[in-house]
Amino acid sequence: MTSAAVPIIRGLHHVQITIPVGAEEAGRAFYCGLLGLTEAPKPAALQGRGGFWLQIGDQQVHVGTEEGVERGRTKAHLAYEVDDLAAWRARLEAAGRVILDAVPIPGLERFEFRDPFGNRVEMLEVSRP
Repeated sequence: MTSAAVPIIRGLHHVQITIPVGAEEAGRAFYCGLLGLTEAPKPAALQGRGGFWLQIGDQQVHVGTEEGVERGRTKAHLAYEVDDLAAWRARLEAAGRVILDAVPIPGLERFEFRDPFGNRVEMLEVSRP
């Protein structure tokens, strides 16, 4: 085995989740409406593939469309760092989301829920001294 230098990963550019084909308006209502995320422009070359993109700080979440996926059966998820976790819990419960308390991790307050399409989502607040 040679000891070649490991190439550098500079950062995380985007992640992708999926929703059912044709569910883009419901997806926008949830992610842009309820969660307040900003839709990002999607390149013209990709617009015909369905879905939409979201901008969160310097990163993006790409919401693609896909059939035949049992999203509610996976542990895969996105975790959003938020301020005022209690307010987020109340907002999501008022919108009908079932909140599940997550396993405690020192320095983090957190909970999880499923979006309307079955994707697992975590909300977390970093404890500040």
